[in-house]
Amino acid sequence: MTYVLGINAYHGDAAACLLKDGRLLSAVEEERFRRIKHWAGFPSQAIGFCLDDAGIGLAELDHLAINRNPGAALWRKIAYTLTKRPSLALVRQRLQNRRHWLGIDQALAAAFPGQTFAGKIHQIEHHQAHLASAFLASPFDEAVTCSVDGFGDFASAAWGLGRGRAVRLDRRVYFPHSLGIFYQALTQFLGFPNYGDEYKVMGLSAYGQPRYLDKMRQIVRLQADGGFRLNLDYFRHHREDIAYEWEGGIPSVTDIFSANLADLLGPARRKEDALTSRHHDLAASIQAMYEEALFHLLDHCQARYGCQALALAGGCGFNSLANGRILKRTGFKRLYVQSAAGDAGGAIGAALQVWHGRDESRGHPRAVMDHAYFGPAASPTEIAALLRGRQTALRAAGCEVRLVEDQTALCREVAQAIAEGLVIGWFQGRMEWGPRALGNRSILGDPRRADMKEILNLKIKRRESFRPFAPSVLAEKAAAWFEDPDEVPFMMKVYPIQVEKRAQIPAVTHVDGTGRLQTVSAASNPLYHQLICAFEALSGVPMVLNTSFNENEPVVCRPEEALDCFLRTKMDLLALGPWVVRRKSGAGAASGGGSPADSAD
Repeated sequence: MTYVLGINAYHGDAAACLLKDGRLLSAVEEERFRRIKHWAGFPSQAIGFCLDDAGIGLAELDHLAINRNPGAALWRKIAYTLTKRPSLALVRQRLQNRRHWLGIDQALAAAFPGQTFAGKIHQIEHHQAHLASAFLASPFDEAVTCSVDGFGDFASAAWGLGRGRAVRLDRRVYFPHSLGIFYQALTQFLGFPNYGDEYKVMGLSAYGQPRYLDKMRQIVRLQADGGFRLNLDYFRHHREDIAYEWEGGIPSVTDIFSANLADLLGPARRKEDALTSRHHDLAASIQAMYEEALFHLLDHCQARYGCQALALAGGCGFNSLANGRILKRTGFKRLYVQSAAGDAGGAIGAALQVWHGRDESRGHPRAVMDHAYFGPAASPTEIAALLRGRQTALRAAGCEVRLVEDQTALCREVAQAIAEGLVIGWFQGRMEWGPRALGNRSILGDPRRADMKEILNLKIKRRESFRPFAPSVLAEKAAAWFEDPDEVPFMMKVYPIQVEKRAQIPAVTHVDGTGRLQTVSAASNPLYHQLICAFEALSGVPMVLNTSFNENEPVVCRPEEALDCFLRTKMDLLALGPWVVRRKSGAGAASGGGSPADSAD
C-alpha cells in the first residue's frame, strides 16, 4: 500500500489530507484545531490528525505533496523583477516565502520529534494542484479543468483538459493580472477588510443593480485568448509591498487598491460606515464583472476543447452565484466543484497529482469525492464523558440532557423542534472538509419562518443582517423547489427558487428570489437525509435551514466546542451525537430526562 500526504502550508487555509492507494482517508483544515479562521502557517495538527486517523506515523508515509513550487515560472519572475523594478520590500517578501517552502522537512521534524520521514517530497505547481483537485476528484472521464484565484506560483488562473488519470495545463494568466485580486481589492474598497470577506460582497450584491458595470470594465479588460488583464492604475500589488502576514496564525492583507479607484468609483467605504444603495450597486457591479470575465474564459475553453463537462477550482470556485449560472450561460452541461475549492483543496490536488502520476496507481480505480465528511468525529462515549464533566454548567444554564439511542426517534424529536421554531445545534459524524457546514456541524432552523434569519443573525451568528442562509434540500425533491438545479452536495451553487415556492420558505430565499442550496442524498449522509425527511413529514417542506455551527469562529470541530457554542448563544436544542441537550425554558422544551451519568455507554 502507498500513503500520500498532501498539504497546503504557509498560506491562508492551511490544511492536510491523506490518501491510501489513491483513496481519500481524511482531510481537515488547520483552523479547526487552532480555532483561528483561515489559519496560515504549517498545518502540524491537521497532519497529526490524518496520521492518527490512519494509525500510522511519519515513517509509513511514502510521499508528501505540497501545492506550491517555488521554482515555477522562475524566468518570468526574474524578468518581471528586472523590467518592472518592484520595491525591495516586495522582493524580500517573495524570498522569505520561498525559504518557508524549501524548509518543509525541517518543519516536519520540529512538529513530530522522534519521528522520521523517509519518503519523497513533491512540489506541485499551485494551479496544477488546483486543476488536479477539481478533475481527479470528479466523476468525469474527460473534462475542461479551470482554476481561478488570487495568485500562486506567479499565476492567477490556468486551464487545460483532464482525461483519465492525467490533467494537462495548457494556459495561464500570470502576475500581476488576477480576477481574484480584482474581487479582493474591490471587497476591501467596500469596507470589508478581513481575509476571506469576498462572500460578503456576494451576499450584498443581491440587493443592488450593476449600475457601475461600465466602470468595472475599465478595471478588468477581457482578452481574445479567453484571459483578462487588470488596469494596473487601480492597484498596488504589482509595485509595492502588500503586507501578507499571519500574526499568530491570522492571515491579513493590507489594501490592494490604489487611490485612483476612488476617482473612478467615488469614495471607499470605511468598515464602520453604514451600507447604502450605492454600496449595494457596487457589489452587484463587482459580481457582474467577475461573471462576465469568468464566462468569457469558460466560453473560450468550451470552444477550444469541445467538451461539455467542467471541473472548476481555485478560490474563485467559491463564487456560488456565478457557479449556479455556468450551465445556463455557457456551453457546459455538467459542472463539478469540490467542497474545498480554494487553497486548502490544493492539498488534495497535490496528493492526487502525485498518486496518479505513479505506476502503482494503474491497478486502482479513480476515487470520486461525492461527499465531504473526512474530518474528526467523536464517539458516544467521548460525548458522554464531556457531558458528565459539564453537569454543573448545564444545570446552571437550565438544560436537561437525555440519551436518544434510536436514530429514527432522534430525527423525529429534532424535526419536531425545528417545526416549533426552535434553533438547533446539530453535531453528528465526521466533520466536513471545506468551509461549508453540510449537515454534520450545522445550526438548523425552520425555512418557513420569516423571522428565522433575523433570529439567527442577531442571537446566534451575530453578523451582518444582509447575509443569507442556505437550504439543505432532499436531492430527490430539489427540482420541485428550484429552477433547473444540478446536484449540489457541497453547497457551491445558487439557483432561482420556483416562483410559487418562494413565499413558503422566506428564511432561505434571497432578496432576488434565489437560494444557495445543498442537495442531500441518503447515500452520502443517511442521518441528515432522515432528519429532513422527518421535517418534511411534519411540514410538507423537504428542506431545513442550514448554517455553520459557529459564532464568529471556525466551524466547531470537537464536541466541547459545540457545547461551548450552544451554552454561550441562545440555541434551544443541541443534538450532540445521540445526546439531546435542551433548554428547559425554550418553547416546546420537553420535560424529564436523566444525566449522562445515568445512561452513558
